[in-house]
Amino acid sequence: MIKYLRNTGWVVTGIIICFGAWLMLRLTIPYAAFDRYTDFLNTKQRVYHLLHWRASFYVHIFVSIFVLLAGMLQFSRWLLKKHPQIHRASGKLYAVIIIAFSGPSGLIMGIYANGGISGRISFVLLSVLWLGFTIMGWIRARQGKWKAHIIWMLRSYALTLSALTLRFFTFLIGIMHLHIPPFKAYVLVAWTSWTINLLIAEIVVKRLLLKRMKSFIG
Repeated sequence: MIKYLRNTGWVVTGIIICFGAWLMLRLTIPYAAFDRYTDFLNTKQRVYHLLHWRASFYVHIFVSIFVLLAGMLQFSRWLLKKHPQIHRASGKLYAVIIIAFSGPSGLIMGIYANGGISGRISFVLLSVLWLGFTIMGWIRARQGKWKAHIIWMLRSYALTLSALTLRFFTFLIGIMHLHIPPFKAYVLVAWTSWTINLLIAEIVVKRLLLKRMKSFIG
């Protein structure tokens, strides 16, 4: 029964993430025209002329969907047991994209983020932690320390999901008609979009460590 609930939980979570990835894909497609006045870019006209920012922006948005989907596959026990080669391949894809593309581009974008100094600190910190957690997960996998690998990858993917929670919280503020000034709302979402995810990940990590400790004592 517990095994069934776990598998069901993963499937439901996977469906939600896939739906979120599909929505992100729909939001990303208009940017393929490379028009500087497309949606979010209207707020970045003061930095759009900077080649490093522009390159970082397009790299970041175009690879985001691959990170979301590849990371999701890492937490399927069925896939790990039945098709470990897919688990390893998707894990390498996830880590390489973040370390080589998404993390560095996110860091550059964070330096020029909206939301003033508070917004910039949030996104820069997010990018640094995202890179650090992913690198630690990669190192622990190479060392064969699988428990530590799982923990670091949980933290990494929690930050990956901030791409979805940021948009969800923005949508929530709009649909609930909360009377929050746009600037304050942006800063609020910039911080909560990843700190809440990380808090949930740490709760899961604590449960894993407690479970391991009990099995060791028992």
